[in-house]
Amino acid sequence: MKLKPLAFALTGGIIWGVAVMLGTWWLLIIGSSGSTIGTLANFYFGYSFSILGGLIGLVWGFVDGFVVGLVFAWLYNLFVGDEKA
Repeated sequence: MKLKPLAFALTGGIIWGVAVMLGTWWLLIIGSSGSTIGTLANFYFGYSFSILGGLIGLVWGFVDGFVVGLVFAWLYNLFVGDEKA
């Protein structure tokens, strides 16, 4: 069975973007120092350990997850080949 690259990419983007946002907000709510998740600022331009940073992380996480999902689905389809063997 082949994957639909666009659907897989959208799913990956939504899941990763929401995970970054909710992870940031959850750590803010529980009073964490955010030292680990704050390292995302090294990769996501404009990200910070804050409410606004969580929204910026949502956008960058979506882009990141979309690209990774697209590449993964493309490679999977490339390796699975033709199913009529």
